[in-house]
Amino acid sequence: MSNRKIQMPREVYIDPGIIKDTGGICKSLHLDKKILIVTGSHTYDVGAKPAIESLENDGIEYDVIKVNKASADSISEVEELITPDTAVLGIGGGKVIDVAKLSSFNQGVYFVSMPTTASHDGIVSPMASIKNPNTSISMTAHSPIAVIADSEILAQSPFRLLAAGCADLIANFTAIKDWELAHRLKNESFSESAAALSIMSAHLITDNIANIKPNLEPSARIVMKSLFSGGMAISIAGSSRPASGSEHLFSHALDKILDKPALHGEQCGIGTIMMMYLHGGNWKAIRESLKAVQAPTTAAEIGVAEEDIIEALIMAHEIRPERYTILGDNGISKEAAYELAHKTEVI
Repeated sequence: MSNRKIQMPREVYIDPGIIKDTGGICKSLHLDKKILIVTGSHTYDVGAKPAIESLENDGIEYDVIKVNKASADSISEVEELITPDTAVLGIGGGKVIDVAKLSSFNQGVYFVSMPTTASHDGIVSPMASIKNPNTSISMTAHSPIAVIADSEILAQSPFRLLAAGCADLIANFTAIKDWELAHRLKNESFSESAAALSIMSAHLITDNIANIKPNLEPSARIVMKSLFSGGMAISIAGSSRPASGSEHLFSHALDKILDKPALHGEQCGIGTIMMMYLHGGNWKAIRESLKAVQAPTTAAEIGVAEEDIIEALIMAHEIRPERYTILGDNGISKEAAYELAHKTEVI
């Protein structure tokens, strides 16, 4: 690994009701000159309103902008409102957090992450996923200076989102296998500490599956802590390698093919079943873990046609050709894709 800066959040809060302390936390971090709240239409009432009340109680000036998608246009709109004295507070799901993260990075100001759902590991990582007309691209940004995760709010979000977050973490198992393979076959740089933290994050889910249930604050806290440690693995590695392998390439391929893709974590979970089969690992254990957290394990459950699954498997290796995985440089044949999807009962 090269000598480079590893960014970590300075302060992390994962507690019930912590959103009421937003103003005090911002003051303790000296981010009290001006706050730009980036939120969404659905998350304004759930997250932004109580955060705003806290900022007002502490006499902190703020602006609010609502974004609907993680696009270049959204980032430009947010950047126009950022001044050198501004700190950006992203309150919402993955799209909102990514826009807040990248716009603050581009303008050289601090960013605070306040997730209202625990649906994927982008909440704390230095990577942002931005939509292009045809696909999404992963971009390097910066880690938040602080994470304020109100586990009561996370628990009240739809359980499907929490299940998707679990599936995104379970995907770490195949992501690390792909990274190890690239290290052995392509001499790609590899961080044992990042890999170990990534696997630990996945085990936090699989070892606690019986405790992950709808509308339970402790369940949301387990998932959020796992997502946090998974995001830290990405920071240590300086890339998304610890959490993104062939299963993510499959998901990104589906994003290109489908007009309305399923949730990111859901697609990655299904991809993990198939990629673990290719690695010769215990794919049935992956499938059972996903079922246990009520995450989908078949194409039918996410409303995807069988032929789209096959097409995504065939083209997945083309999504990031520089990222070597079990899919190899040339991908897999149509016949092999059918065999894989049928054997694992995805189709």
